[in-house]
Amino acid sequence: MPSCTLELKTIPNAPRDAIAGWLGDVLKVKVHAPALDGRANEALLAFLAAKLGLPRRAVTLVRGEKSRHKVVRLEGVTLAQVKACLPAAAT
Repeated sequence: MPSCTLELKTIPNAPRDAIAGWLGDVLKVKVHAPALDGRANEALLAFLAAKLGLPRRAVTLVRGEKSRHKVVRLEGVTLAQVKACLPAAAT
């Protein structure tokens, strides 16, 4: 089963959940949830799973629990598939 890691730059407290685009190999993601008690992390992982058509359990946080720069592991998808599925500037 394919898997990959994805580097993210996250922005909590955004007006809505959205993909803000790619910064090189780093995906910029906005989440509506506040950065309190892990709520933004959980919202981020659920949002990515929904956008990629993956079950929530297939998206896990590897690094960056308390940082805006995060690394997530995606099970069942390759990085090329992720880049094809998430365009340069989509919401």
